[in-house]
Amino acid sequence: QVQLVESGGGLVQPGGSLRLSCAASVNIFSIYNMGWYRQAPRNQRELVARFTSGGSTNYADSVKGRFTISRDNVKNTVYLQMNSLKPEDTAVYICSALRDGYTYWGQGTQVTVSS
Repeated sequence: QVQLVESGGGLVQPGGSLRLSCAASVNIFSIYNMGWYRQAPRNQRELVARFTSGGSTNYADSVKGRFTISRDNVKNTVYLQMNSLKPEDTAVYICSALRDGYTYWGQGTQVTVSS
């Protein structure tokens, strides 16, 4: 069982920045596939950024150059640094972890980009 707790969301103006955190209840050193998804009202859940089992990272085209995913295996936390935020980035951001063939999800944190 892996519990994931997101934090760091909020209201930010266009062009602003936020850093999201995802704290895991287990040691994430061996959990290679961890990432961030988002879901806006009336939209499907979509990948934002993730670590792959090969050690690389994937980003959605819409966030490349603006968002950066990172992890701290000592703190068991994955981060998402979001810069140059746009109104279309407004969504619930959800952390995920794949372990032993099962995908765990957090509850999500709301990010609203508005002036």
